[in-house]
Order: sequence, then structure tokens, then C-alpha cells
Amino acid sequence: MNNSIFKIPQAYNEPIKNFLPGSLERELLQKELTRQMELTLEIPLVINGKKIHTRDTGVARCPHDHSHILGTYSKAGDEQIHLAIEAALAAKPAWEAMDWQDRAAIFLKAADLISQKYTYLINAATMLNQSKNALQAEIDATCELVDFLRFNVGFMEEIYGGQPLSDKGIWNRSEYRPLEGFVFALTPFNFTAIAGNLCTAPAMMGNTIVWKPASTAVLSGFYLMEIFKEAGLPDGVINFIPGKGSKTGNIVLDHKDLAGIHFTGSTSVFQTLWQKTGENIAQYKSYPRVVGETGGKDYIFMHPSADMDSVVTGAIRGAFEYQGQKCSACSRLYVPQSRWSVFQEKLTTQLSDIKTGSVLSFEPFLNAVIDEKAFDTIDGFISRAQDSDRADILAGGNRDKSRGYFVEPTVILAQDPFYESMVEEIFGPVLTVYVYEDTDLDLALELVDNTSAYALTGAIFAQDRQAIAHMTRRLTHSAGNFYINDKPTGAVVGQQPFGGGRKSGTNDKAGSLLNLLRWTSPRTIKETFVPASTHQYPFMAE
Repeated sequence: MNNSIFKIPQAYNEPIKNFLPGSLERELLQKELTRQMELTLEIPLVINGKKIHTRDTGVARCPHDHSHILGTYSKAGDEQIHLAIEAALAAKPAWEAMDWQDRAAIFLKAADLISQKYTYLINAATMLNQSKNALQAEIDATCELVDFLRFNVGFMEEIYGGQPLSDKGIWNRSEYRPLEGFVFALTPFNFTAIAGNLCTAPAMMGNTIVWKPASTAVLSGFYLMEIFKEAGLPDGVINFIPGKGSKTGNIVLDHKDLAGIHFTGSTSVFQTLWQKTGENIAQYKSYPRVVGETGGKDYIFMHPSADMDSVVTGAIRGAFEYQGQKCSACSRLYVPQSRWSVFQEKLTTQLSDIKTGSVLSFEPFLNAVIDEKAFDTIDGFISRAQDSDRADILAGGNRDKSRGYFVEPTVILAQDPFYESMVEEIFGPVLTVYVYEDTDLDLALELVDNTSAYALTGAIFAQDRQAIAHMTRRLTHSAGNFYINDKPTGAVVGQQPFGGGRKSGTNDKAGSLLNLLRWTSPRTIKETFVPASTHQYPFMAE
């Protein structure tokens, strides 16, 4: 038995590949894209390490060419959902008893497998099935996911090292036990890294997982399961069950051993999960931990002193990278009247140079939105703006779903600060601008703070330091991630822990120690070396 006190390797942020023309990394990625386009996979469930195929199947498509099928995937029925829960519970004793250093080694190995051996595999799968360009896939499926794995291992070590004080003759210590039961992970389509983090963060702390991935991101999820297996993850620790969310949720939420929910997705689904958990609260063995990140109606606020080119760049990147399908994407923009005419010209000029197209080409800035349902929702917002007397289309607005689900970057000018596209989450490449009077700065800040039910990300641009301080104070509760002179997207693990309040979620800060703490149930142990030998206290003497 080794009695050394090990130190985890220092975490670092994975360098981002640029895929420049003529580079080897670009050549290797294009080769992998071609290989995956020629495959038609049959993607199974993975329960207790076994690959299970069912008759009920779904289709993994390319959003940029929805006639192209990347594979079919099995959907979990009632039997398979129950099997996944049973597998997670059966794997729990051995997994939580494993030395934490050995658990750490599994996820550190997974990080290196992703960043070295399988980077092109996981990037290409994310590009093709989730419609990300090369850079967006790289910063997500390789860099951010690897960062989550490495930094979370470091946070785990830090948590376990947190111990109480001990007085003379007493030894106090804390154990950070996993939760009793299993954790239900429900993951979104838009970030492979989020999917990987939602199932691995609780697992690191000794929990076992039932994982229901988004139906539009099953391909990358299956590859992650293969990588975890190669990294040494024991069977049953993470169980992969694509399928219908309501069917899975009804069975999982009704189980007495549900210990926690790790969720990223829509506000309505999260509220349903919370409501059903509350209705079932008396039957659970323990109170489930509910951790969720939902939507956003994220903003950029331009002060009259702001550098205009910085705001234009921040708006374009913040609103339109990955087609605006980020919880943190800039969706509303406030511009002072004194700067508006020049700002409008610069914004529309730059947007006219932006290309929209297939992920197989490295030229487009935008690609297709994820599926027809998303396309139709975005189409509705644009159509209503075109017909409205309270809004105008300033740029873009063209869309076509005949081959792929393509929507041009679209800018709406709202005369009403509470026009629907200023208030409601769209999750597409649509940015709405409201022009405020320079003399009404505080009134405009009031609009920023109170227009939306969400409070995820926000950004202010200003050169005037006094204005920066004032706006930062005034917008304290408007965003969980707040940016000064930068776009409101692109949080980096270990640098900007991510999460928001209000209707944006529980703000448990993915990418920090705070999130991992939610997956522990601490036990305090007090050991007295020389116990008392009589019930009498000194003051009782005559």
C-alpha cells in the first residue's frame, strides 16, 4: 500500500489550433471530415459497458445538408432506462471506494486522449452533427472539454484538501462523500464540452451517472463514451441512453434513489424537472441536488465613450458565432443616439462580408442552425419583425431550409425596448438593437436590468472609467458573467467560471470548485484521543 501524498499535475488551458491554410492540422481535420461523411454508424446505448441496440431508432443528420445521414441511434425504452439506473447503482460501491487519485488518473487520461489521439475525431463529429465550423468545434470539443477534465481534477484535489481545525487532544477531519444514489445528467446539443462536463464532474466525486444526451448531438456523445472506456472508466459509472426526454425523465424522476440532476437546456424543461422533483420529494431517499443552467437574453451596452470598432467586433462575434446558438450569445444591443449612425454603417458593412455555408468549407463565418424546429422558430421572429410597425430589419433576414437550415446573420432595429426580440430568447443568429438617448443613461441601464427574465451574461463597452464603475455597480444582478470591453461569450474554464441567476439557472459555476462541491455530501469526523472518564465537571466540586 502506497502511503505517499500525491500531487495532481498542474492544470493548464489547452492551446487552440488555428487550422491555417496549408497546415498539417487542417489537412488532418479535412481527412477526418471526409472519413466520417462516408460512414453510416449504428450508435448504441451504452449501459454497464455493454452496447445495446433497440428497434426504436433516431437519425443523426448534418444540419448543413439534412438529407445526409451520419448514422442511426438507438433510443432507450422503459426497460433500458431501468437497466441504466440499476447499472449506475450497482457500480456505485466500487466506484466511490476507489482511491480518488485513481479516479483522477482516468479523467486526466481522457483529457490527453481527446487532445492528442482523438482531437480530429471529436472535432469532426461536432462539426458535422452539431454544425460548428472548425474553430468553434476546436474551442469546444477539444479545448474546453479537456480544460473541464484537467481543472476539475485539480478542484477535486482542492476540495479533499479542505480540512477543519483541530483543538488540543482532538482530531477533526472532513470526508467529501458522493451523494447517495445516482445522478441524472441531461445535456444540450450546442456544446460537446458541456455534455462531457455534466456527466464527468459528478463522476469525479464518486457518483455514478445516467446520461441522456440531446438527440441532435448523439454522435459526439457516443465517441466520448468510447474515449472514457479507453481511459479506464469502469462499466456502469456513466450510462449513455439517448431517447425521448419525457419518457426518460418520468422514470428517472420517479426513482427513490435519484440523488441529483445536472442539467443544461431550456428554461421550460428545467422548470418541469424542478416541479416534478418537488412533487416526488417525499419518496426520495435524500433531497436531490438540482444544478441547472438554462437560457439567456444576453446584452452588450455601449456607452458614449466606447471604442466603436471594439463594440462592432464584439457584437458580430458575440451574436453570430455558432449561429447565435450559445446560452451566452449577445441577443440585444444598446447603442447611444450620438454614435448610432456611424455604428450602423460600420456594423452593416462588416456583416455584408460574412458568408454562411457548409462546415465542410472553411470560409463561412456562419453555418446551419441545428434542426428544422430551430429554423422555424427563428424564421418566425424574422417574419414578425418584417411585418411589425415597432421593428425594422437592418441587415440580413434571408433564410432557406431547402438543403440545410441556413439563416443569414440578422439585425433588427426595435423602436420599442420591450419588442419581443428584445425580451425572448431566440437561440439563433438574430441581434436586436435599441437606440437610447445619451442623456437617459440610467434609464437605459434600468431597461438592460429589467427587460429580460434571464441573467446569464452581459457586456459593457466604455473608455470612461467612472462610467465603467457606475455601470458595473448598476448592473450587479443582470449577469452571472459580466464583461468589460469584451464580448459576452467565450468563458474559459479556470478563468471565468460560468453560470447565471434569475431564470438562467442555479449559478453553480461550471469550471470552478463550486460546481464540484454540489456533488458531495460532507461528513465531519471528530476523534478524541483521551475521552472523558467521568460525567462531572470541575465547577461541580464543593
